[in-house]
Amino acid sequence: MDIGVRILLAFLVPQVAHVGGQEDGGHEGCVPGFQVKHYQVVYSGPFQKGQALLQVEFDDCAGNEDVKFEVSDPSFHVDGDLNLAPQRDVQYTSPVMFIHGLSAHADDMAQVEVSGLPIQSPHNLRDILGLGQTLPYRSKRSLLVPPMIITENQRAPFPRIIGKNRCLLDSDCSGNHIFRLTGPGADQDPKGLFTIDIDTGDVSVSRSLDREAIESYQLEVSTTDIAGNVVEGPAQLVITVIDQNDNRPIFKETRYTGEVLEGSPTGTTVMTMMAFDADDPATDNAALRYNIVRQSPNNPVLNMFSIDAERGDIVTAIPPALLDRETLPTTTYELEIVAKDMAGSEVGLTGTATATITITDKNDHAPEFTHPLFEAYVNEGSTGVVVNLTVDDRDDPDTGAGRAIYSIIDGDPTQSFEIQTNPDNNEGMLSVVKPLDYEAMSLHTLFIKVENEDPLVPDVGYGPSSTATVHVKILDINEGPVFFPDPLKVTRMENIPLGSFVASLNATDPDIKQTQSIRYAVLQDPAGWLSVNPVRGTVNTSASLDRESPYVHDNKYTAVFIATDNGNPLATGTGTLVIYLEDYNDNAPYVVPSVAQVCEDAHDMNVAIVGGRDKDLPPNSAPFKIELGKQPGLDKTWQVTRVNSTHSQIMLLHSLKKANYQLPLLITDSGVPPLSNSTEVKVQVCICKKNKKMDCSSAHSHRASLLLLLLFCVLSI
Repeated sequence: MDIGVRILLAFLVPQVAHVGGQEDGGHEGCVPGFQVKHYQVVYSGPFQKGQALLQVEFDDCAGNEDVKFEVSDPSFHVDGDLNLAPQRDVQYTSPVMFIHGLSAHADDMAQVEVSGLPIQSPHNLRDILGLGQTLPYRSKRSLLVPPMIITENQRAPFPRIIGKNRCLLDSDCSGNHIFRLTGPGADQDPKGLFTIDIDTGDVSVSRSLDREAIESYQLEVSTTDIAGNVVEGPAQLVITVIDQNDNRPIFKETRYTGEVLEGSPTGTTVMTMMAFDADDPATDNAALRYNIVRQSPNNPVLNMFSIDAERGDIVTAIPPALLDRETLPTTTYELEIVAKDMAGSEVGLTGTATATITITDKNDHAPEFTHPLFEAYVNEGSTGVVVNLTVDDRDDPDTGAGRAIYSIIDGDPTQSFEIQTNPDNNEGMLSVVKPLDYEAMSLHTLFIKVENEDPLVPDVGYGPSSTATVHVKILDINEGPVFFPDPLKVTRMENIPLGSFVASLNATDPDIKQTQSIRYAVLQDPAGWLSVNPVRGTVNTSASLDRESPYVHDNKYTAVFIATDNGNPLATGTGTLVIYLEDYNDNAPYVVPSVAQVCEDAHDMNVAIVGGRDKDLPPNSAPFKIELGKQPGLDKTWQVTRVNSTHSQIMLLHSLKKANYQLPLLITDSGVPPLSNSTEVKVQVCICKKNKKMDCSSAHSHRASLLLLLLFCVLSI
């Protein structure tokens, strides 16, 4: 191999830090990886097995435990003392070797340039370059473009060289060949991030990179002549950004809440804490470990809960008997959780969140009455709450395990009582819902049971203390007299004589254990027709009963009476008297309508149809008899003909001149004895026009009898 090829191969690896064996400066603290990225070895003859060529400087900032090294030439390895040595006798090697260092905390690469190699014949070039192995770069024709790596967050000075591109042979790039770099990061956004030396092919970075923004760049390298014509390429250049631990774990929330049922077995999962680290998930930079650093309160034991270091599952760590909600100092515990990257090593970054755990209740305590016997007093006839029953329950009153349900299991056959739970204090409110009668029973003995909304746990049951007795004593109250029947209904004829007997009121006092007298009085008598004997309760008429009165509805007259006892205090009761009034023929009938109109030249002599009305009821009303009055000569001009039982037809026997005529009529009902009524119908004889309008305004009024008399005299002359 000639010297040109040797120089070319010496630069097939990216230079992330400094070259020529110089340490990377400008960093504060420990930066995991190779401390020297570029080594040189001088070839002075075949390499012997076990010969230490150089010692690499590698620090993963965590003790260098389980660090693995891979060498691009499998004939070499890095031993336990960090020495690069052949694993067998090696005659030749590549002019450039790559050493890859990997641990749970670091991932880095260094290059070793072997100088002084003898020039080999071209047919051995493939073996020398290691092309029979997997190379860390790709080539197109004679243009060699190795992959390049760079650690994120590098500090100034910039620009700095990160790798070199070369031609396979010096003759490939002879003449005026110009290197060109294109793609995102070069001539595309983000523009100017990477540049290439047009003469040497050196690739440089112009500023610090952020792997969390872009983790790799895909660019293309080509060579052109002076005229811009592509000579070689393009070949793909992959620049990989190596992660640094520059992101701390972050919890999605700062405070998490969970709950666990009291008495849960040890190891019961309560909740899961999850944090996120933006660093490379393939490295320990994002390998999180969880830990509980504080528990508040810290009793009954300090470590009531534990957390799975890798999954973040919080579980119970104490026996079920200690996880007793009723004996714990609090039902809420607060844990401070820390997530640390770098698999929890001391150099890892941390994030913190708070977990609040509530110990929830189960129904492991039966409610118990505070007293075996409760007493209540209630006035007879009243309703409402009479006593509040109190219970003790160690379970949570805001849950079904603590909320009480009361029931009456005996002593209430008439369902006069009910019991409800007061939601504010869990007490049982015993109420009277049906008025109680002292005279019927002065003492009620009730048996009450209390239970929870939720069923008890299997090993707990309701005992004798979950039942109680309640004595409800009824207090005697002076009750008002009671009328029977109420209402009292009687039937009487209207117009019966004053002082006539109507009814006898009957009121009794329910206080049978007391001797009391009752007095009666009228409370409501709308028409003022009645009076009552205050001692005997007999009702008589004080005025005439009139069925046709406006105070009578549907033939019924209603009055209200009051009865008062002589107890202390006085008590009253009211009763209603309904009088059904029978009809008496005391109203004469009358005729409607009272006015009729007819044309003076009418060919139809029918004047009108009139009907009878009567305030009395049948048989004291219709059928009616309607006839002409008793004046002589009326039948010469007028005629009344019956139509039906209530109506008759009035007719003229000859035409009359325009005037108003008063026609006397006599109407008689069918009562026994019958009543008659003399009335008049005004008949207007009008001038009728062709448009059917009637002119009656100038007509003069005449008595029908006088007109007939004058007509009779004229006819006689």
